[in-house]
Amino acid sequence: MSDQPLPSKYNPQEVEKNRYQFWLDGKYFEAKSDSEKEPYSIVIPPPNVTGKLHLGHAWDTTMQDTIARMKRMQGYDVLWLPGMDHAGIATQAKVEEKLREEGKSRYELGREKFLEQVWDWKEEYATFIRKQWAKLGLGLDYSRERFTMDEGLSDAVKEVFVRLYEKGLIYRGEYIINWDPQTKTALSDIEVIYEEVKGHFYHMRYPIKDSDETIEIATTRPETMLGDTAVAVHPDDERYQHLIGKTVILPIVGREIKIIADDYVDMTFGSGAVKITPAHDPNDFEIGNRHQLERVLVMNEDGTMNENAGKYEGMDRFECRKQIVKDLQDMGVLFKIEEHVHQVGHSERSGAVVEPYLSTQWFVKMQPLAEAAIKMQQGEEKVNFVPERFERTYMHWMENIRDWCISRQLWWGHRIPAWYHKETGEVYVGKEAPKDIENWKQDEDVLDTWFSSALWPFSTMGWPDESAEDYKRYFPTDVLVTGYDIIFFWVARMIFQSKQFTGKRPFKDVLIHGLIRDSEGRKMSKSLGNGVDPMDVIDKYGADSLRYFLLTGSTPGQDLRFYWEKVESTWNFANKVWNASRFALMNMEGFTYEDIDLTGDLSLADKWILTRLNETIEQVTKNTNKYEFGEAGRYLYNFIWDELCDWYIEMAKLPLYGDDEAQKQTTRSVLAYVFDMTMRMLHPFMPFITEEIWQKLPHKGESITIASWPEVNEQFHDEQAANEMNRLVNIIKAVRNIRAEVDTPMSKEIHLMIQAETAAIQKELENERLYLERFCNPSQLDIGIDLDIPEQAMSAVVTGAQIYLPLEGLIDFDKEIARLEKELEKWTKEVERVQKKLSNKGFVEKAPEAIVEKERQKEIDYLDKQQKVKDRLAELKG
Repeated sequence: MSDQPLPSKYNPQEVEKNRYQFWLDGKYFEAKSDSEKEPYSIVIPPPNVTGKLHLGHAWDTTMQDTIARMKRMQGYDVLWLPGMDHAGIATQAKVEEKLREEGKSRYELGREKFLEQVWDWKEEYATFIRKQWAKLGLGLDYSRERFTMDEGLSDAVKEVFVRLYEKGLIYRGEYIINWDPQTKTALSDIEVIYEEVKGHFYHMRYPIKDSDETIEIATTRPETMLGDTAVAVHPDDERYQHLIGKTVILPIVGREIKIIADDYVDMTFGSGAVKITPAHDPNDFEIGNRHQLERVLVMNEDGTMNENAGKYEGMDRFECRKQIVKDLQDMGVLFKIEEHVHQVGHSERSGAVVEPYLSTQWFVKMQPLAEAAIKMQQGEEKVNFVPERFERTYMHWMENIRDWCISRQLWWGHRIPAWYHKETGEVYVGKEAPKDIENWKQDEDVLDTWFSSALWPFSTMGWPDESAEDYKRYFPTDVLVTGYDIIFFWVARMIFQSKQFTGKRPFKDVLIHGLIRDSEGRKMSKSLGNGVDPMDVIDKYGADSLRYFLLTGSTPGQDLRFYWEKVESTWNFANKVWNASRFALMNMEGFTYEDIDLTGDLSLADKWILTRLNETIEQVTKNTNKYEFGEAGRYLYNFIWDELCDWYIEMAKLPLYGDDEAQKQTTRSVLAYVFDMTMRMLHPFMPFITEEIWQKLPHKGESITIASWPEVNEQFHDEQAANEMNRLVNIIKAVRNIRAEVDTPMSKEIHLMIQAETAAIQKELENERLYLERFCNPSQLDIGIDLDIPEQAMSAVVTGAQIYLPLEGLIDFDKEIARLEKELEKWTKEVERVQKKLSNKGFVEKAPEAIVEKERQKEIDYLDKQQKVKDRLAELKG
């Protein structure tokens, strides 16, 4: 117990200033692999080293920290493993942008020098991220921090690539992939964001060779027609039976292309004839394979037109579109342009319009991996999704999975462990380079970032060394916390890779949360300027206030709206905790842990608060274990604010300020015990303030972080005391409400009469007379079963008793009657006014329905108020 008193004002910046270093110095967050305790593990979703953490990271990591802190207190050997992701495309784009500002490019620097620059960037931003973790108070085991490109994880990535290749599950092939012309790299399907765009449908007539006939086709991308190698119709379409097998002359290019029949074509859409461009459309690519069509690529990697585009070579694809439309119109080929709203893919990283592009890439054959993961999900070793509904989202994706394009045309990332023989073209795949390396050239591409992230739960534990201590002890992990937006990107990939390489699920539970939005429900973005930096919130209100808001502001799986006002209200809660603790500590001066004795003569208030503490421990433990942080926080808030602060502390002042030393010691013991247990419960939510207060309470132990989690103590459970206290509290509240109703301040003494329903209740209330006198301030207090109640009295009913306040002496009858008559006049006028309006036929028929309805509601309200004043006057006049 610290001798230094709590400062009079709660200052979160002062409270939080050096506390994190105290935790690190004590090594309280480090897992002990030789411990006899049961292990519990979480791996952090590694933030990208592209920048600083945002509110979403703060929310995600605060949930993990809450779980980790609680489990540590519950006696588990907790490993919460930190780390960061190299984020290939995103990080390379940031560094290239920085170089452009300096007038440089990666090509000028060369691969080696460029990568040095990226590593410098990584170190700079990793330092930022660690500082932010510290500011949030995250209990991470830094002795085990990992990075997706550190030596161990890189070894795991090579191991996985080689094994999948040897099993025939990784292959290299020419396919239509999603291409980002800005970053010049392939994208996986889920790195493409589809947005509604106002575009056009361009209707053209291609001439049939040696005929006056034409065939009508339509496209949204006329620039790709330069790569057309066929026109397709449905084999059953009677309109085109005579044309199947004939030849079309491709306008501008002059190339002869066949009219083919394929079931893919929808006869009912448009003209029923479609242009086929195998190098620039995934569906056309499949049709091309079925009909052995040539693949003519007409674009370069940067989105400009290539030599196959003829006179348009060198033009940007969108400039080419404008020019080709003009040329086709001049030729009379393009005869109609209609507006068309359609979904257009954009690169998640650069925002560029994605181009379906023919390219040779590396792919993972997904069906066998997905089938194994789906089968696992049907057994006992399944991954438990919280909320459960997200399992359907995951399963739907796994059941409809496509092969995964894993190669990226970047320099930053895990280089593909494949080499090509310079003379024979033979492909060699291995963890190490070929021995005669001078005859081989390594693949220039790197792996998709998600390829290494998919291994995160087990690669971070030392896999592929299955004898690694951490891997044997802490894998599979217990829970993963992440947003619903990366179920496809990351969660699914971790599950199928874990099943494939460890035979186990990567985590028992996956807790899914939503996105943080602004107060209007909009996604936070730079363009809207509505983003909020979590560090700014901490600077203003402290980490504890931000954490408590994030944890209690939403239910699992739902989005969370950010309100500054709500963060301020959590600061008010922290301030309430501070002031209550200050009061308790001021009354515990010289009181030690050894002095705590709860076997003495407990008052009703003591028994009640200990019972309520038990009930709160039960609810907070149950809800936090179910990841229902909002519910747990609600129980804590109600217990601390309403019961501990507003009632128990006020009642504790009676013995504390009295002369009975034994009662004082008992009250101090209850305060010490209740505040100790309350701080422990609140600790995972608000770690800084609770440690600060706990250090000053009578306790045993170095830090609240390793103090044991509160448990229900059955000897303190007293249902009768709880019922008696509830009745007492309801009586006091009823008296206060009556005082407010008749505008009688607490300072004015009143005559209070309480009629009990039974002798037992009468005795109970007599025993608590001291509380009633202290909190109701009666000039006379009558408690009985058969009291002589005056005719004129205010009354209220509580369970087991009726309360009466005789009006004589409570109010000045003449003044109150005069006031009420004036009020009656006011409400009568309002009733007349609104009824006159509603009786006006013109107003009722012509005014908007909402306005009329508003007036009707006013009438109901005014009549109700008028009647209440009439009833009150009748009571007073007798």
